Amino acid sequence: MKVTIQRISTAMILAAGTGLALSTMSGAQVQTSTTEKVGQAARQVKVENAEVLAVQGNDLFVKMGDGTLRHIANVQESTRITVNGQQLGIHDLRPGMHLQKTVTTTTTPKVIVTTQTVTGKVWHVTAPSSVILTLENGENQSFKVPNGQKFIVDGKETDVFSLKKGMMVSATKVIEEPITQVEHEASISGHMPPPPPAPPADAPILVAVAAPPPPPAPAPAAAPAELPKTGTDLPITALMGLTLITFSTFVGLFRAARENRYF
Repeated sequence: MKVTIQRISTAMILAAGTGLALSTMSGAQVQTSTTEKVGQAARQVKVENAEVLAVQGNDLFVKMGDGTLRHIANVQESTRITVNGQQLGIHDLRPGMHLQKTVTTTTTPKVIVTTQTVTGKVWHVTAPSSVILTLENGENQSFKVPNGQKFIVDGKETDVFSLKKGMMVSATKVIEEPITQVEHEASISGHMPPPPPAPPADAPILVAVAAPPPPPAPAPAAAPAELPKTGTDLPITALMGLTLITFSTFVGLFRAARENRYF
């Protein structure tokens, strides 16, 4: 938690018209008390989301929710991040983790009231600017008197012009100092990204299967080096003889037809 106090202004207020600006030398017997007035606190919550990109030593690189990149340098070893119920340090972060930082800022207005009271016997008066009082320890002390200052003498209010030597008087200085107290409380949590969804039960799942190799080509049959033993040239010889006989017959008929023609 980080606490910041902003001092707005300092004001001097005379309490009940009896205040006295106490400008004294060291050792003056002035009674001082301090009180605090607390106003209504205002609270503001800011949430930032980021994704871890890389961790290098104690440096953290993230991608913010708006897409911007941020380099967070010198992350302290004591920094703890709650991820899935576990407390992790800077070196336990992994790329892909989602982080969420929640910063709660509480602003509380306060007034510090300081009251200083002095009592003494008037020894000398220089109206309207100052008065010298003899304190309880017998020392004389000079005090500045602001414009319009009132004193209490025998339970009654009076001004500096009415003071006389030997009067017992009391005076009070009240300082009200308004301040603003700002408290910052930050917590960081994270989670791993969810795994990709499984395919539906009825969805086909493709499985790559290697094609079988083609069958080997059959080896060409070797031509026989010679005719089988049952082979013979007789059919070929007979066919050639029959062809010659047929041709000879046609030649004879052709000649006979030419001899019998009329010219």
